[in-house]
Formats: sequence, C-alpha cells, structure tokens
Amino acid sequence: MKLENFAVVRNLVVTLAGISQLFIISGNSLNAQENWHQFRGPGARGLGADGTGLPQRWSESENVAWKKPIPGRGWASPLIAGDQVVVLTAVSEGEEEAPRKGLYFGGERPEPSPHIHSWKILSLDWQSGDTLWERVLHRGRPETPIHVKNSYASETPATDGNIIVSFIADIGAFATDMDGKLLWERRIPPRKRRLDWGSASSPVIHKDRVYLQNDSEQSSTLTCVQLSTGRTLWEVSRDEPSNWSTPFVWENSDRTEIVTNGRDRVRSYDTDGNLLWEMKGLSSIAIPTPFEVDGDLIICAGYVGDRQHPSQPVLRIRPGASGDISLDDDASRNEFVRWRATRASSYNPTPLAYKGILYVLWDFGFFNARDIGTGEELYEKTRIRRDPPVGFTASPWAYDDRVFCLSEDGETFVFNAGAEYQLLHVNSLNEMCMSTPAIARGALFIRSLNHLYKIQNQPDNL
Repeated sequence: MKLENFAVVRNLVVTLAGISQLFIISGNSLNAQENWHQFRGPGARGLGADGTGLPQRWSESENVAWKKPIPGRGWASPLIAGDQVVVLTAVSEGEEEAPRKGLYFGGERPEPSPHIHSWKILSLDWQSGDTLWERVLHRGRPETPIHVKNSYASETPATDGNIIVSFIADIGAFATDMDGKLLWERRIPPRKRRLDWGSASSPVIHKDRVYLQNDSEQSSTLTCVQLSTGRTLWEVSRDEPSNWSTPFVWENSDRTEIVTNGRDRVRSYDTDGNLLWEMKGLSSIAIPTPFEVDGDLIICAGYVGDRQHPSQPVLRIRPGASGDISLDDDASRNEFVRWRATRASSYNPTPLAYKGILYVLWDFGFFNARDIGTGEELYEKTRIRRDPPVGFTASPWAYDDRVFCLSEDGETFVFNAGAEYQLLHVNSLNEMCMSTPAIARGALFIRSLNHLYKIQNQPDNL
C-alpha cells in the first residue's frame, strides 16, 4: 500500500471509530479516547489511551503533523471535540513584555497592560490545523495586572461536545456553540488577586452545569451555572483568599461532590452547594487540581519555600466524609484520610496517577514516584537535569507505559513508567511551553508561546 493511501485509510478508521464508540462519560456526550474536554482531560487525570499509537518521540521536524501560529498569548490548554481543536487567547494591540521562565520574585506588575486586548476563542481543524472559525469574546483594556509569567488567557475552556464555555475570571464567562455562535455571557467584575498575579482556575462542566471557582483577595465564590442558559443555579461565598486551582467534580461510590482546593480550607460541596466536608488548607498557595484514582480523591498543594505550611502534603481521601476531617499535625491518616505524605507536593504541576503509581513533578526540575495505595516513596526526589537546570509549569501526562514531562524550554522528558527512575529520552520543540497538553485519537497537542503543534506518528515512522 502506498504511504499516502495508508494515511487516508488510517484517518478513515479513526474517524469511524470516533463515530461508533461515542458514549456518555461524566454526564457529558464525549468519548474519553476521542476527545479532551477540559483541563487535564477526562477525570482531570492527564491520561491518554494506551494502545492507540500515540507518539513517544518528536522534535521540531519529527512526527509533527502540523504546526500553526496562534495569535496573542495564552497558557490555556487546547480542547479536542470532534473535528475541532479549540484554544483561548488574548491578542494585544500593543507590544507586551515577554514572559520569563523559572520561579522567581519580581515578576509582579502593579499596573494592567495599557494596550487594548481582544479575547478570542479559535477553532482549528483537527486534520489540517486550518482555522475553522474564531469568536471575539471581549475587547478592551485589561482592568487587572498579571504576573509576567502569567497570561490574560490562562483558564482552559471546557465543553460537553455541544457548548464551549470560556471563563476569564476578571471579565466573565462566555458560552458558544460548536460553530462559534455566542449563546450567553455572564460579566464578572474584576477582583484583586494576591500580589496582582492574575487568575488561572478553569471551568468544569458536569451534565447541564458549569462550576466556576473564583477566589481572590476581595471576594471568593463557587458558582454553579446552567450550561444551556448561563443562569445562576446557586453561588456560595468562600472565606478564602486567592487560589488558582480548578475545581473537580468527584463522582464516587456515595455521591457527586464538587471539590475545591484552597489556601485556608479544602472543601467539598454537594450539587446544591451545601458543604459536605472540609479540612485545613495544605499550602499558602493552592494550584494543583484534585483528581480521582481508584475511587478515592487525590489532593495536594506545595508552595515553594512555604513557611506557613511546611508539610506540603499529598493526601488520599476516601468517599463518604463529613464535617472537619483535618489531620492532627503528627498524624498520617484518619477515618477518611487513607494516607498523607509530607514534603511530597509540587507547586504548579498537578501530580499524575498511572498504573498504581503517583508521579510528582516539581517546578525546580525534580521528579519522584510513590505507591498510590500506601503513599510510600518508590524512588526519592531526583533532579531531572543539573546542567543546564530545567523548570516545569505544565502538568505531566502518561500513556503506553511512559510518563511525559514538558519543560518551560519546550523539552519533553520521557520516563519509563515504573518503580525505578528511568529517563529514556528527551523530545525538544525549542520553544517556551507552560500549557498542559491535550491528547486524543492518537495525537498529542502541545501549545507553545506562539504555536499549536499536532504531534502524531507519521506513516514513515510506523
């Protein structure tokens, strides 16, 4: 068979599989293997489908199906829904200060950008990367500052396959259909954030509801919005300062919960907004997103150099909790906390659970693994590369017995999944990357500072 014919047949098979295998997942009409509908994908777990031919090696020229420039700036992750790849971006009409890599003090900016921005949602064709449509959600000057490392479009949109919701915390929430038509919008007054760092918490869709966590120095809320209309179903005030974690809808053996990570308290609410359980906050800055593994909840936070909360823990929590389930300072478990591992959490990246192992990636370029059942360390915190040092903001992902860690330099460090530290190779795009990738239908989508890459095994590499 000629290579070009092979590619056509393979793409046809993938398309037919996507049609025939459609099913309901987490209350939404999206196939977990065919779509990537929110930050970190199905279950917020960052897992691609094993055995689907996903790439393990790539470079600027190897296994790049297409590379498309994305205007403006935004660290929002891409979405994949059907034949569309969706990205959120903020396009400035003036020259903006370039983002800087690494963890550092001094990135605060006391004033907003003086330039007019257009906040856009773009849809690209899954096969070709060509622009299908774009929609300007808002145009104007930003009303709040951001950290130089952040962007004005860092919240990843969410979709149920019929409606796309974009949440820009200091502007509003916007819903479009799959052709870019605006269905509804909710304007949100800007709020002051800690040290003017900006926002990053992404929306989550569950059935006909959208959950928005918006924690700031002025007022903090968890809001439940009807997906089809944008109408407020309920909103609860949260006694919380600024946080950057995305909420998690936890469908466990007992009930459905909306779990929120926070500096002062970790809280879980029922689907009517009533508080189910809470515990003391884990870190003075909460960024990682909660997620489920084997029916339990994994939650963590670990601000670098945190003197207020030096434990920087990862916890595994059983379903069915109520009231205050905080651990005593010297305790590692209680009725609902299966285990707590101290000095174990990352700062920006959300950890990864894959085949019985929890992998933690630190911003400063360290990596380790724990047994997901016990929390015991399998291998100690190991520096990925010493010279030159490497930093990470994007969360790791996994498939086909490999764990992938994308650095801010655009290098993906590929590890063997297992109880021993084994770095296999490094894939370089040679471009700044801070956005967590998306995975669907045998392809990996990586957003860099200026481009969106579709990484896919090419016929001559099969």
